[in-house]
Amino acid sequence: MREVRVHSTLAGKLVPLEPRVPPRISLFVCGITPYKPSHIGHARTMVFFDVVARFLSHLGYHVFYLQNVTDVEDKILRQATEEGVDPKLVSERNFADYLGEMNALGVRSVNLYARCSDYIPEIIAQIETLIAKGHAYASEGDVYYSVGTFPTYGRLSGQRTEELQPGARVEINPKKRAPEDFALWKSERMGPTWESPWGKGRPGWHIEDTAITVNVLGPSYDIHGGASELKFPHHEAEIAQAEAATGQSPLARIWMHTGLLNMHGEKMSKSLGNVLPTGEALRIARPDVLRFYFMSAHYRAPLEFTGPASFEEAERAYQTLEGTYQRLREAAARLAPSAPADRGAEATPSWLDQVRHVEKTRVPDLAHDRGDQVTEAMVASLCNDFSIREATASLFAWSSEVNSRLAAEGDRLTFEEVVALMGPFRFAENVLGLFSHLGGTGNDTTLSKLVEMALEARTRARARKDYAEADRIRDELHAAGIQVEDSGGKVRWTVRP
Repeated sequence: MREVRVHSTLAGKLVPLEPRVPPRISLFVCGITPYKPSHIGHARTMVFFDVVARFLSHLGYHVFYLQNVTDVEDKILRQATEEGVDPKLVSERNFADYLGEMNALGVRSVNLYARCSDYIPEIIAQIETLIAKGHAYASEGDVYYSVGTFPTYGRLSGQRTEELQPGARVEINPKKRAPEDFALWKSERMGPTWESPWGKGRPGWHIEDTAITVNVLGPSYDIHGGASELKFPHHEAEIAQAEAATGQSPLARIWMHTGLLNMHGEKMSKSLGNVLPTGEALRIARPDVLRFYFMSAHYRAPLEFTGPASFEEAERAYQTLEGTYQRLREAAARLAPSAPADRGAEATPSWLDQVRHVEKTRVPDLAHDRGDQVTEAMVASLCNDFSIREATASLFAWSSEVNSRLAAEGDRLTFEEVVALMGPFRFAENVLGLFSHLGGTGNDTTLSKLVEMALEARTRARARKDYAEADRIRDELHAAGIQVEDSGGKVRWTVRP
């Protein structure tokens, strides 16, 4: 395996990626709280970790990518109250929209979206363990984590417990033994609630993630990702909860955090109201261009959004790469060998199938073939803390070289030579997720997974007699080219021609 070096937030430096059980890699990324539509700050993080999963898979690792869905949260209840609808409708509607947006952006590497509401028994069990070990306490129907029992709390973010000011960074609550203690279980009578040893209520935010990851990935896994604003208190709480409950450390070998996406110099946030919803962004910019825009800064650096001008600039740059790759594709389609005439009714392989055949059988020649050298440079950039911007810089330089060669000897190039010229673009297509609209990269397995998720949400809606929501999901699938049929108590779907 190639060595991959990653900046670990916890270590504060580049460290080698050393999986616990090679070649398997377990990746967890904090997902959305679907109380409102997702925004492009979320999308930036998800596009980046999609590239991480794609690249590690390209290197030969077996990646299992888990993302949670916080579908039990006070914000969802407040939004549902404002709309006068069931909280499940709010969360399922926004999550279904999120899946559609991620699919449009080419984010197709997630193996499991785990809803908090499906892990309530595991959450309660983890809270009981923390109480039994003296790391948590019940107070008038609530349960709190006792931060003072975990001496290394704050090591990830650099936040010192003694610096927390009651009323400023922490909630003033007479039920707590210390201001910095945080809720694991909240006594509630309204909205979604569950029975527990401490009475009716619902889980706190932080405990949801660790109950899911410990049960799905185990007490220690390889990579934990998320946006930088989650370092404190959310990720600090995850470390404290999981390591105290399981007795194993570290919770994650590597912590990776994406930089903020700012709008006019201020963090884009639903709570601040200065957001551009992902769905709206996809109506302004092409999905490939939006994905490319997120790659214009290193993942740990902030990215400034200045309105439509940001997308227009990305569009102009992207068209340069897109145009070169399209010319190569047209040349490959023109030069692809035809099947022998005696094959009769057998279908002639498409030019793209023949491109793939040449790719599989040719031996890379880093000493002489410039395309292989450029692809290797792109791989090296990604091995160095996933430096996508450096990788795309190599692709731009290669695009210029290819255009010069096409102008000079385009008519004399062979099919195999064109395939070699396509190499860096094919790498960008498969690993960076670019050029998806040009076709030829569809993943039937991924499509099936996404459609089944949408149908699961539809089944949930019908079970609670929310037929309007069920019809909305069916109509959105129909608009995306998926025909849904209910027959004999079963649901079948097909892709419309």
